[in-house]
Amino acid sequence: MAKKESYEEMLLNLQEILNNLEQEGLSLEEGMKAYEDGVKLVNKLYKTLNSYEGKISIIKDEKEVEFDKQDGDK
Repeated sequence: MAKKESYEEMLLNLQEILNNLEQEGLSLEEGMKAYEDGVKLVNKLYKTLNSYEGKISIIKDEKEVEFDKQDGDK
């Protein structure tokens, strides 16, 4: 099974794709392939961020509940 890329690795890969697209001399096919790969990577990054945001919200909500319980105990 392939190792799951970290968010930072995906960002580095996206930067590499952008650098390749900025170079002159790419054929139309190479440019389109790089663009498609970049779009796929951006979508993966977006999904990862949304996942992290959901986890942060859950953690935040749990902490708020714990703080509320502590305030009621006094």
